[in-house]
Amino acid sequence: MRICLITIFFLIFGLNFVKAQRFGYIDTDFILNKMPEYKKAQDEINQLSQAWEKEVQEMSKKIEGMYSALQAEEVLLTEEMKKERTEAIQKKEAELKEYQKKVFGFGGLFFLKKQELIKPIQDKVWDAVDKVCKENSLAIMFDKAGELVMIYTDPRYDYTDFVLDQLGLGDPNDKIKN
Repeated sequence: MRICLITIFFLIFGLNFVKAQRFGYIDTDFILNKMPEYKKAQDEINQLSQAWEKEVQEMSKKIEGMYSALQAEEVLLTEEMKKERTEAIQKKEAELKEYQKKVFGFGGLFFLKKQELIKPIQDKVWDAVDKVCKENSLAIMFDKAGELVMIYTDPRYDYTDFVLDQLGLGDPNDKIKN
């Protein structure tokens, strides 16, 4: 009996606690795509990525050329010469792998550059979200652009435009989302 009363007590007060919580959601993809500095940062990141990819491709072509030359001249080479060329190719392959890791690996140049360019923009959005949450007394803010699956969203709880307004990018009459 006592356990039953305790359970009912927690259910009543627990439900009231949940009912009192205010929440909303935003679409960070939409917000970021409205920010000119984000588009500029993305363009810079894409240019750097393409340049680094080109370098990797050039290094790969050189290695392929070395393999082709070795195969073409293999019958004319001594065992020691074959071994030297094979070792040179293996060394170039190792250099390529190291370069790829240095540029595209975790903590690599690409990662660091992306973080350098995008983090200040994200911080700006998070600050705007924080202000919107405080101004609207929201306890929870979801991001429908993230991993969270939202099966239904009531537009009354969409605070994307408020965050855009906070960033100076919003038009309350513009509800068309890309």
